This record gives sequence, C-alpha cells and structure tokens, in this order.
Amino acid sequence: MQLHQTQELKIYNSLSGKKEVFKPLNEGHIGMYVCGPTVYSNVHLGNCRTFMSFDMIFRYFKHLGYKVRYVRNITDAGHLEDDAEDGEDKIAKKARLEQLEPMEVVQRYTLDFHNILNKFNFLPPSIEPTATGHIVEQIEIVKAILDKGLAYVVNGSVYFDVTKFNKTHDYGKLSGRKLEDMIANTRELSGQDEKKSPQDFALWKRAEPQHIMRWPSPWGDGFPGWHLECTAMSTKYLGETFDIHGGGMDLKFPHHECEIAQAEAWNNQSPVNYWLHANMLTLNGRKMAKSTGNNILPNEIFSGENNILSKPYSPPVVRFFMMQAHYTSILDLSDEALLASERGYQRLMESINSIAQIPTGSTSSFDVGAWVQKGYDAMNDDFNTPILIANLFEAVKHINLIKEGKETITESDKETLAKAMHSFVFDILGIENQSDTASSSDTLSNVVGLLIQMRNEARANKDFATSDKIRDQLLEMGIQLKDGKDGTTFTLS
Repeated sequence: MQLHQTQELKIYNSLSGKKEVFKPLNEGHIGMYVCGPTVYSNVHLGNCRTFMSFDMIFRYFKHLGYKVRYVRNITDAGHLEDDAEDGEDKIAKKARLEQLEPMEVVQRYTLDFHNILNKFNFLPPSIEPTATGHIVEQIEIVKAILDKGLAYVVNGSVYFDVTKFNKTHDYGKLSGRKLEDMIANTRELSGQDEKKSPQDFALWKRAEPQHIMRWPSPWGDGFPGWHLECTAMSTKYLGETFDIHGGGMDLKFPHHECEIAQAEAWNNQSPVNYWLHANMLTLNGRKMAKSTGNNILPNEIFSGENNILSKPYSPPVVRFFMMQAHYTSILDLSDEALLASERGYQRLMESINSIAQIPTGSTSSFDVGAWVQKGYDAMNDDFNTPILIANLFEAVKHINLIKEGKETITESDKETLAKAMHSFVFDILGIENQSDTASSSDTLSNVVGLLIQMRNEARANKDFATSDKIRDQLLEMGIQLKDGKDGTTFTLS
C-alpha cells in the first residue's frame, strides 16, 4: 500500500488534546524525534514499550511510502537524579559507584540498550545523536536565549526565566498547567537557591569541583541542562519546526514543556506540529520500581531467571503482548497476560504459515479486500494496533474455515491475504515469526534433558568428575544448569 489511502491518517496530538488529520510539513517526508534513554543502567521494560510504540509508528510511515528521518538520541550527560535541577549526574554517580570512567558506563549501557532493541526486532533510527556530541550547539542556543533576555546567569549557571517568557508566550500549554497555579502550589525558594523562581530551569549548570563530566563555556566549566540537549539535537537534524516529537507520558512535564519554551524563546516559533506520548507499563497491577522489587528486566523475561513469571517468554511474544494495547493506554504485564499472548502468537504464526497450503476455488466467500481495508482503517485511527490484531484473528478464523472446506477463496484473494498478513504482522507490528525455530528449540530441550539425566546418574554413582564435566562443558556452550529441590533446570546465557 502506498500514500493514497481511502481514509486519512489521524493521530492524537497531546498539544491540542484531540485527534488531528496528519499533514506533514513536506509532502512525502516526515521528521520524527523521540527522547532516547539515559544510559546509566540496563534499559527499563517500560522504556522498551515506549520505544516499541515509536518503532511501530516509524514502520507504518515507511510502509505507507513516506521518507522518514527518525532521530532518537542517547542522553549521556546532564540528566540529574530524580530529573531535578540539583544533585549528581546519573551517569557520573554510576561511574563513581562502580569506579569506572563515565564513558565506560555510557558504552556498557548503550550496548545493552541496542542489544535488547535488536532482540525485540526494532528498526534502527535514521540518526542516533549523543548529548555529549552536541555541546557546541547547546552553548550557542544558551547564548541566543540570553541575548533575547529570557535567561540569566548566576555563579556560572544559566537559568531560563519562565515568568518573563510567559508574558509573551504560554508556558504550560502542552501539559495543561497554568504558571499562576504552579507558583501558588510551590513553596518559597530557600536562601541557598540561585533561581529567581522555582519554575525556572537550568540551561547550563556550573560544575562543582567534584563533578566529573564538564565542558568549558562562556560562563565557566559546566554541563548542559537535560531539557536543552533534546532541543539542540532535534532542531539540528530536523529543522526549527518538524512533524512529530514523541516520548513517554512521564516526559510531558517538565521535559517536553521546557523543550517547547526553549525553542520558542530561541526561534520564536513552535518546534513541533504533533506531540505523541506513549503510556506506562505496570507489573501485576502495580507501578514497576526497583525499590519495591516489583520490577523485571527484558533479559530476565527471555531467560526465565526471575521470581515473577512461571516460564521464559520469547521477544516476539513480549512484542506481540505489547502491541495488543493502544500506545496511549496503560498496559499491565503479568504471567497470565503473557501466557495468553504466547497462545495467541502461536495461533497467528501457525495460520500465516498455513496460507500457502489452503485450497483455492473459483469464488471467495471471504471478502479479503474489505478485510485489508479494515486493517488500514485501524492503523489510520491513531495507530490502533489492538483493533488491527483483532482483525488479524478475524482472518485466522476464515483461514481455518477454508481449510475445513466451509469457506472458499480464489487464488488472487489468497495472494492478497498472504501479502497483507505479512505486511501487517511483520512489516508494521514488527513481530518476528519464530515458529520455524520451535522444533529446533524442542530438539535442544530434549538433548539437554538427556545430558541432565546422564549427569544425575553420574552423581548417583558418585562419579563427580563426569557430573562436573557435563555441567562445565554445557556452561561453555552458553547453557547453565541450575539444581533445585524440584530437580535440575537450564537457562541459556
């Protein structure tokens, strides 16, 4: 399918609070920026869901024939703890705790981020800039905002003057907040605070003597404000105004609100036409948090090494699970939900794999054209993947009825059905077909099971040399045995 559709694409714009017909700035071209990870730890599963939503959107635009420049950054400096204005840089803190160079931390967790996204079958973005690679651009923006009189310097730090900006602009328009209410609900500044108002935010922060990550600037050694980085990188690669800016719902305020204010102060124009926000992922009905132990990492799901789920789940199953909720809805992850998704995934793949074998006739009792259009109607309604998936299972039902001889399909309709299923499932939803590898997985389980049995017999005979040899050689192959009260299990490392 190409750009011409029987239904216009509508997307929910957080800025207007309603669905709008999507019209790109330049016909046939789309510029999209998504806030990437702060690389100080293993990528959070909730973040994976956000990036997966925008991977699906990227895929759909490409499928429609648009030329998309998709920019997703790496935050490798300037993001302070708890998204605050003061405190320690998240990466610098990790470096101090682990006695590493900050860029070692960045490298380790950037690699982890890419590794996880590859397992989930993400398409790489067009450009993946880093905050530290754009310090010069950020300093130039700060200079320009200072020249406009919308920022001020205090002891080597530069702060954005929100009150002054709000006299001619609307600070809070994205999040629906009013500056007067924010001021009324904020306690007075302490004598130690440098800012004129609690709502002011840092464009550039002075580096204390102990601060590891620092760069020279006209105001002294320091580092950029977290919000400034995204303004610099998005506008450098997509222009002063671009089509789409995405991120998690948690970034709407203050991060995205501050991005709008900075860009308008700098260029005197709104930087983005459509703001898209993906919603959060919960675990067993509660917010995911390391502190409470209600947390699970992607690799722990894939390996089964966790105390939350009953078994391992493959990346395509987890991706299929996430695509079953609209990207703006809260999604709850649980063992029951993943089990149901695994069954649904297997049914869908079996059906796709069987299309080639279904018999054809001179007529079609299944209106394939109308079914295909329903799929596009779902995606054109703000990327409604749950409706698309429901439509896919409608096709599964018809495929089974054709196999049973209760319905008919022509050769050309069968060809259309196969192409559309491939496009919807693999190209747009990005779900890989791993059913082909299921038999090899079963073979591996049988072989390892046999070796576990041989090892158990060796241990019973007190032949510990053979027992240890089986365990150690399996470990060298990436297969780790775990002895428990219910017997021996294995995981792939």
